Amino acid sequence: MTDLAVFPITQKWAAQYPDRIQLYSLPTPNGVKVSIMLEETGLPYEPHLVSFETNDQMSPAFLSLNPNNKIPAILDPNGPDGKPIALFESGAILIYLAEKTGKFMPQDAAGRYETMQWIMFQMGGIGPMFGQLGFFHKFAGKDFEDKRPRDRYVAESKRLLGVLNQRLATRAWIMGDDYSIADIATFPWVRNLIGFYGAGDLVGFADFPHVARALEAFVARPAVVKGLEIPKRG
Repeated sequence: MTDLAVFPITQKWAAQYPDRIQLYSLPTPNGVKVSIMLEETGLPYEPHLVSFETNDQMSPAFLSLNPNNKIPAILDPNGPDGKPIALFESGAILIYLAEKTGKFMPQDAAGRYETMQWIMFQMGGIGPMFGQLGFFHKFAGKDFEDKRPRDRYVAESKRLLGVLNQRLATRAWIMGDDYSIADIATFPWVRNLIGFYGAGDLVGFADFPHVARALEAFVARPAVVKGLEIPKRG
């Protein structure tokens, strides 16, 4: 069995189960992508809370795993060729776990690339735009008298929801009848937009019924219900 003690991050977050995937995260839209995927696949894992309140993400231990100081990150003791692998960036982790398990990713090459296309759509568009909208609507940006920055992100968020709504108009999930990592990447952000950020009315969410229908199906999945609460906040 791999000795995870060689990884500095385990000095701050000790591994009680070193034979399991170690998850370093927080239940944010990006963080829960990985906890949901781990729950969906049934892979054994051990979650560790990275608290932003105490700047855990800036600690030397965390930076040794992710120099970009963002969650989530994982350490898999049973990586390719049986060697441990450390990964950050939620999209990369989803692809890795899909390929490791053969689940939630089409097996044909064309389907794989199409799925990755939609993951990039989430990472390059939905995540950043919804996040900026949240800043300008719910957090410090709401105090800005000039509403043009907020309105810019509102307009772009509406556009992205329109793209997603059109995609879902003729299919159950982003990739068709089969649930995939494209859905796991996307719907935590949609949920956050209308829930935590409270921006449903702002973006006219009622105008995107196919997105709403898929979101409802997503949050009803048992693995999603559980993964949304992992890691538990202190």
